[in-house]
Amino acid sequence: MPSLKSLRIRINSVKSTQKITKAMKTVAASKLRRAQEAAQAARPYAERMERMLASLAAGQADNDNAPRLLNGTGRDQVHLLVVATADRGLCGAFNSSIARAARRKAQELLQAGKEVKILCVGRKGRDILRRDLAKHIVDSMEATKGKRLAFSDADGVKAKVMEMFEKGEFDICTIFYNHFRSAISQVVTEQQLIPAAVAGSEPVDLGGAAYEYEPDEEQILDRLLPRNLTVQIYRALLENQASEQGARMTAMDNATRNAGEMIKKLTLVYNRNRQAVITKELIEIISGAEAV
Repeated sequence: MPSLKSLRIRINSVKSTQKITKAMKTVAASKLRRAQEAAQAARPYAERMERMLASLAAGQADNDNAPRLLNGTGRDQVHLLVVATADRGLCGAFNSSIARAARRKAQELLQAGKEVKILCVGRKGRDILRRDLAKHIVDSMEATKGKRLAFSDADGVKAKVMEMFEKGEFDICTIFYNHFRSAISQVVTEQQLIPAAVAGSEPVDLGGAAYEYEPDEEQILDRLLPRNLTVQIYRALLENQASEQGARMTAMDNATRNAGEMIKKLTLVYNRNRQAVITKELIEIISGAEAV
C-alpha cells in the first residue's frame, strides 16, 4: 500500500501536469483559428493555378520539348518522398500518421525494385523515419524557420527539390502531409509534385471564356511550373500547420480530462488509506487503554 506522502506527491504532480495541458490546449485553440484561416485562404489560389496549368498542359501533351517539370524524366526508377511533419510533438497521432503513410509508400516502392530517397520537412518526421529508413533520408529541414510559417519556408523546400531534380537525383517527387478538415479530423494526403499531376490532363472548363496566351504556352509553363511547385508546397505546409494545432488542441483536451479522472481516483485512494491509518491508530489507542 503506497504511503500517504507518496500519494500526495503524485496528486500534486498530476495537478501540475493538468495545468500545463490546459494551458497548451488554450494556446493551440488560439493558434488554430489563424492557421485555419490561412489554410482556407490558400486553397482557392492553389486550386485555380492547378486548373490553369491543366488547361495549358493539355496542349503540351504530345510536345517533346515541354518543360521537364511537366513531363518528368520519362522514368520512374528513383522516387523522392517529401515528408512534411511538425517540429514539435504533443499533438496526438498527427506526426505518426504522416510518417506511417510515407513508410508504407517507401516499403511498397522498395519491394517493387525502386530506389527511394526521403526529404524530411519537420524534426518529428525525421526522428520517426530514421529508426528504420535512416539510409534513405537524404536531407532534413525545419518546417518553419521563424515563429510563423512564411512563403519563404516553402520556397526553401522548393529550392532543395529543384536542386536535386536538376542534378537528376530523382524521377518522381511526392509530398505527404495532413489535409485539415476540422480540429478532430485530418486526412493524410499524398500529392505528386514532379512531374506535375496535371500532365496529360484534358482541357479544363474555365467558365466558358476563351484565353489567348502571350507569350506562348511553353514560356508561360516555364514560369508557372516552378511557381506552382512552391505554391503546392506552401499549401501543404499551411494545411499541416492547421492540422497540427487542431490535433494538439484535441490531444491536450483529452489529456486534461484524463488528468482530472486520475486525480479523482488518486484522491479516493488517498482518502481510503488515510481513513485506514486513522482507524488503525484508534484501535491501537483503545487496545492500549484496555490493557492498562
